[in-house]
Amino acid sequence: MTKTKERRFNPDRDVNPWKGGYRPYDIAKEIVICFVVMLVLVVGLAIVFGSPDDKAVTIQTWSNANQVDFAQTAITELDGTSATAQYGPPYNNVADVSQKIGPFSPEALVGVHIPVNTAQDFVIGPLETVTNSPVLTMALNQFNAASPSQQANWESAYATAVQKAKVFHNVLVVPLARYGPVGIMIRQLTDMARSGALDTSMINQDHFYGTDYTKSLLYVADGTYFSDQGTALHLSGGQWGMMNETGNFPGQAWLWLYSFWYQIPPFTTAWEPNADILVSVLMMILSVLLILVPFVPGVRSIPRWSRVYRLIWRDHYKGRE
Repeated sequence: MTKTKERRFNPDRDVNPWKGGYRPYDIAKEIVICFVVMLVLVVGLAIVFGSPDDKAVTIQTWSNANQVDFAQTAITELDGTSATAQYGPPYNNVADVSQKIGPFSPEALVGVHIPVNTAQDFVIGPLETVTNSPVLTMALNQFNAASPSQQANWESAYATAVQKAKVFHNVLVVPLARYGPVGIMIRQLTDMARSGALDTSMINQDHFYGTDYTKSLLYVADGTYFSDQGTALHLSGGQWGMMNETGNFPGQAWLWLYSFWYQIPPFTTAWEPNADILVSVLMMILSVLLILVPFVPGVRSIPRWSRVYRLIWRDHYKGRE
């Protein structure tokens, strides 16, 4: 008969049999009480304080609040110099711009799967839906018939002129220059934006319900108005925005560690171009290390060696001594 070898006692793994007293404990009752208390607190605090209800920033609200910024952004979408146009995967095939760790770039590996052509999707396409403007139709025909070099010259001239644009009597006024049909196109696009028609045309209509706001969100993010609103509400990355909420409402405090790395070098200096993916990988590593704490010899013994448990359960141990 084989004799079973007795396992050696390990204080970090094994537990001595309890030899103390017992008292009745109803865990079901405890759960019900905790649930009722939390429900009353949540409902009560919601009634007293409410919740943030800031209005969504749409292309319409943006263009009405700052026509100049909208026009300046629109020309960057047309000439392909906007942040979205230069983003790379998953929106377009701009090379060597994706975030990476060393030579590895998950975005480049997956490739383009949400294709966005800013000139067509953000400017020309929406303008082509306008059917009651002969002047706009002529401008579009002239632009589309021109050579790429001629289009680039018009776009460059308008991009320079619109930097000095002003709004008079609620009308966008851009200094005259040799920008050909581009001036008419951007002015009409601004009118579409202010009326809300551009928001509607930007929604992906592949499904019965239009719920894909990807392109309109990218459009808004390319301007300065949206980022300025976020900064004013302390929601930018440099303001610990990931864990903040609008106004004085409490935010996502549990994201403090994730947001922390965006505030310090080298994530704010040399590593900034790849900060998102580097922070994500770092947090995954830290999370795995936290999960493995009970299994790492030495580390798992720290609570027993430090005897911090006696401080936490001091009332219990006081009664036993």
